[in-house]
Amino acid sequence: MSGATESDGAWLGEAVSGALDWWRDAGLDFAFVDTPQDWLAAAAPTPADGRIAPARAKTEPEQSVATIPLAGGARDSWPAVLEAFAPWWLEEPSLAPAGLQRVSPCGPAGAALMVLVAMPEAEDSDTLLSGRGGKLIDAMLGAIGTDRSKTYLASVLPARITAPDWADWKARRMGDVLQHHIALVRPQRLLVLGRSLVSALIDNDSPHSLSNLPSFNHEGGSTPAMATYDLDALLARPAFKASLWNRWLEWTGNQEA
Repeated sequence: MSGATESDGAWLGEAVSGALDWWRDAGLDFAFVDTPQDWLAAAAPTPADGRIAPARAKTEPEQSVATIPLAGGARDSWPAVLEAFAPWWLEEPSLAPAGLQRVSPCGPAGAALMVLVAMPEAEDSDTLLSGRGGKLIDAMLGAIGTDRSKTYLASVLPARITAPDWADWKARRMGDVLQHHIALVRPQRLLVLGRSLVSALIDNDSPHSLSNLPSFNHEGGSTPAMATYDLDALLARPAFKASLWNRWLEWTGNQEA
């Protein structure tokens, strides 16, 4: 086969030029490579002799890890007696975001029953459970032959928070604060209004059967406990109230009440 002629070279040049024009018309007028490039790195200065300075290894900036503020602050500063708990509950900064209305728990130490809810009602200001949910609690207490003066009413959080992050509160040790609170009250029975409330904060003995929670373990003891629907569910579904009442009678052994 004879060597390439001048016409062959001209044809090849036109083909290459045509191909480049085709890609340029398609918007690809730059050369692309597969080697990763750090577009955010500062441009390396060019030395006086014109040679390109070698790229320096990128150094990741040190990131500080924010310390999670533990609920209640230093544990040795927690109240040692129930009488000191309410003032601490209303004032300790780490227990609730600043600016929210806090509501104190109320009731006697050693109460026959402690009622625990997630947080104050929207209507609460000076008194816990003063809204619709509180009226439901009062009706139930009357049906079992008691009232607020003999019952300890408490909330897990001192202030009402929209959609609280319970996993975050658990990491911040709010479950320990709750256990300490119950230990100070020393109730004879504990009614938890919120089936998942305990397991959201505390790794208790029976996390998979909270509707039949047999006891609540706390510092230095254990309290017979029962967990049921939260107040919103009880108010919305009359059938839930009937279920709670039947379980209460079974739990207390007072089937004829």
